[in-house]
Amino acid sequence: MNLSDFDYDLPQELIAQTPIEPRDHSRILKLDKDSWNIEESKFYEILDELSENDVLVLNKTSVINARLHGYITKNISNSSPLIGGRLGGGFENEREEIRVEIFLHKQLSENTWDCLVYPGKKLKPWTKVYFTYSPLPLGEGLGEGALTATIKQISDSWRIVEFNKSGTEFLDIIQKLGEIPLPPYIKEKLENDDRYQTVFHEVPGSAAAPTASLHFTPELLQKIQDKWVKIEKVLLHVGLWTFQWVQTEDIRDHNMHSEYIELENDVAERLNTYKSEWKRIIAVGTTAIRVLESFADDTGKLSPGKTETSIFIYPGYTWKFVDAIITNFHLPKSTLIMLVSSFAGKENTKKAYEYAIQKAFRFFSFWDAMFIRTPPHPLQEGEK
Repeated sequence: MNLSDFDYDLPQELIAQTPIEPRDHSRILKLDKDSWNIEESKFYEILDELSENDVLVLNKTSVINARLHGYITKNISNSSPLIGGRLGGGFENEREEIRVEIFLHKQLSENTWDCLVYPGKKLKPWTKVYFTYSPLPLGEGLGEGALTATIKQISDSWRIVEFNKSGTEFLDIIQKLGEIPLPPYIKEKLENDDRYQTVFHEVPGSAAAPTASLHFTPELLQKIQDKWVKIEKVLLHVGLWTFQWVQTEDIRDHNMHSEYIELENDVAERLNTYKSEWKRIIAVGTTAIRVLESFADDTGKLSPGKTETSIFIYPGYTWKFVDAIITNFHLPKSTLIMLVSSFAGKENTKKAYEYAIQKAFRFFSFWDAMFIRTPPHPLQEGEK
């Protein structure tokens, strides 16, 4: 399975820098999984595709202000011949402030996180990092509710970092002093951070948004529910690796990253019931897909749990639970485009991406959407 099979050329001007307003007015490409037929419309018209025999599965994660700017201090020597009013030289220690950046990637324990750091060479084990709500001169203290961190372990530019705060106190502090993490291909500043959150986000923990869900508005969700479409929520905390591309020529040699997932018992029971009733399970985003396919056994039955998943879905994978997908247009050579290719087929996916580029769809995080649809089960066709 060659990496080049999942590459494509994308004009830079198609990488969306700002979100569409309102959210549900983005475009959506509708791709029939079996017939290869392609249509396009506005996202809010997804309503016309849904009925009481459908189930939407959403990811309820919430993006945290994972980008933290802080500083470390270092003793330096001052060899001026006039120190403290004395002649004759000598040395006096002063402190140098060095600005650093810590990017929260994944929570490992109550107050310990796996982090990306910069500059890495300055952040060695046992280095202490200070954060404040606003810059303060050295010697004035860190202020009320200040955050500190200690570097515990090192691996390339990654660090295991222990903070002096945890739980809701930690989240409240980083909400005030941190920045919401935007992908590296977004160059423009986001005017409203809420636009990088879904309207139904609940559980803090992601370093990136489940972007397929950014298209939904409260009004659209209400209209969907008014059609008796079932809506269920699962949890996956998105890590930084979502922006990485595969680098092994044979994609089967790729070492897949892991992400935290949860499926509650009552949600698993309802989804299993819906599946047994031949309702169409529509996963919104690759994150929801990874949760469902991770918790499904070979018979297609879900079991609840809280765990890490490193599931790698690429062509040849046997799908267990998901029937249709709402997703977006993914980075070339990424595990996400491989996942889509597994569901829709490589040639079908290639055709869809070529169409999207030709028609100037918006790509990546503030992108347009794609609905890879399957027909209802024959038992349900008369009810559509």
